[in-house]
Amino acid sequence: MTHVVGESCIGCKYTDCVSVCPVECFHEGPNFLVIDPEVCIDCGVCVAECPVEAIYDEKDLPDGQKDYVALNARLAARWPLITQSTEPLPEADEWASRQGKRDQLVEVA
Repeated sequence: MTHVVGESCIGCKYTDCVSVCPVECFHEGPNFLVIDPEVCIDCGVCVAECPVEAIYDEKDLPDGQKDYVALNARLAARWPLITQSTEPLPEADEWASRQGKRDQLVEVA
């Protein structure tokens, strides 16, 4: 099992989770973060740090977000590693409460 970044991160990209990760498993795309399942040690410290509750244990992903397991793995292989917290996206607070954001995910950097 691993932890997975879900839909709530889209458009926000808060990076509080990155600064607490002991193994540097986060990768950064244009408007989303992902966790590399090959690196994640399933410690869970990132879960409590996410202000939009976007990080789940793989087995706890909400219905309709199960495909984020494969999505995180695929994008982690393509996107650059992020090892330090940065500022969230400019309109992160506005995006934080939105639902159904999957079609807004930008996969190409």
